[in-house]
Amino acid sequence: MIALLEPLFQGDHARHGEALQCAPRPPADALRVADLIAQPPLLLDLLHRQARHLGADTRDLRPVASAWSLEYLGMWLPPMVAAASVLQHAFPADPEHVWVRFDDDGDPLGFHIRELGRPMPGTSAAQRYAPMFWQHMAPLFAVIGQLTRLAPKVLWSNAARHLETILEEALALTGGAAPIAQDRDRLLRDATWPQPQRTHPLYAPQRQVQVQAPVRPAPEGRRETLTLYRHCCLNHLLPGESHCGPCPLAPAHRKGRAEAQDA
Repeated sequence: MIALLEPLFQGDHARHGEALQCAPRPPADALRVADLIAQPPLLLDLLHRQARHLGADTRDLRPVASAWSLEYLGMWLPPMVAAASVLQHAFPADPEHVWVRFDDDGDPLGFHIRELGRPMPGTSAAQRYAPMFWQHMAPLFAVIGQLTRLAPKVLWSNAARHLETILEEALALTGGAAPIAQDRDRLLRDATWPQPQRTHPLYAPQRQVQVQAPVRPAPEGRRETLTLYRHCCLNHLLPGESHCGPCPLAPAHRKGRAEAQDA
């Protein structure tokens, strides 16, 4: 694990820190992310491998691409976000300087950088996260959309899901550190991005619904508020799968929205 990350990824969290490695030479079997973006057949091959693994129909790769993106982002974002928000440090995110290894099913095994980047204390979230968003994720998402017709909002929503989880865990581990809370609010709750020529891709209103609380710890019959995902990830279109619990398109939540509109 990169030494900078060791204090942040202890115990059960260690595997997330180990997902990003740094050494002068990338592994021989790693693909440079820039090549993945520049050569769509490479990415299409990964999606077809993922489809075979999931038993999905390759004629509609949208749910496969969404599932693949959740795996990709779930491995790449934890060390990147922890560095950016907790340590105020920017690891390289430019696709030219990031490599990734994949298994036979097309899932990422780990990421590699050759340099540690630079500390960025006192900078804004927009400055620290811009390379992640605009240099890495945006072009990768664009190619996925071209190959599969998956709407960009689904991919950005998938990214927001991971970001929210990571930042909330960081807040819990740091006792609610104010800089992390500011990053969370800036990245996920503010509808605007500082640069006027750019829209804020992560922002989308989130609906809340009342659901039956679990038996533990709430008393039986008690209701609790559930915040739904920004957009449906299409998981229900995969073989043997259904809507995620907080899916905004889950039948139970759509019924609740209709009732709220009729009231």
